[in-house]
Amino acid sequence: MDLQQFTLIENFIHEEVVKLHENRYKKLKALTLGDIVYRKNLYMFKAKYLLTADEVVKSIISAYISSSEESTFGNLLEQVAIKVSEILEGGKKSSSKAADLELDRNGIRYLVNIKSGPNWGNSSQIAKMIDNFKNAQRTLRTSNANINVRFINGCCYGVDDTPNKLEYEKLCGQRFWEFLTEEADFYLRLIEPLGFQAKEKSELFNELYTQKVNIFTGEFIKSFVDDGLINWEKLISAGSAIRRR
Repeated sequence: MDLQQFTLIENFIHEEVVKLHENRYKKLKALTLGDIVYRKNLYMFKAKYLLTADEVVKSIISAYISSSEESTFGNLLEQVAIKVSEILEGGKKSSSKAADLELDRNGIRYLVNIKSGPNWGNSSQIAKMIDNFKNAQRTLRTSNANINVRFINGCCYGVDDTPNKLEYEKLCGQRFWEFLTEEADFYLRLIEPLGFQAKEKSELFNELYTQKVNIFTGEFIKSFVDDGLINWEKLISAGSAIRRR
């Protein structure tokens, strides 16, 4: 990879990271107490023996943010992987439901199903991926019987030390980024561009988070605290009870 190629990759990551932070901020800004009360497992917070309104509010908001961010950042890494392949080898986003990326290298057509991490699916989901791979292979061979097709399940982070899965290869973390770039240390080169403006954006986000905690705590006390104690029946009902019309 030459300097110009890495600069293109770096600029793409910077743009996507800025979008990620902006969307993260917008989502938190639009969040209401009702949103998280209706969507989160409130029984879990009772089981954790949380006693004060601010403890519950912080736990609920943190759980919401954590689940949302993991999905969002996973999508970012998947887009980076596709862009890296596009810049280096003309890889492209696949039109097949079997793959997110397809690229040609040394006479081989690679179909790559990209996931953020290695523990992404159960046995039925993995079986479905394999079926999709086989169907894609049959489709490709209707127009070119001699095409050499290989299937990759690429995971943007994590480790799997048994990459050969017979029907496909599972390449995780360093192995996956090395497959895309043919550079063993590329997974480390991602660290700096992914941290673009992290300090500034995090400070803004944390300020908004503090505001939301204070606002939601006041609302929570009004709605779910009686005589200084959390009314768990009222809280659980708000999140789970049938709403009569």
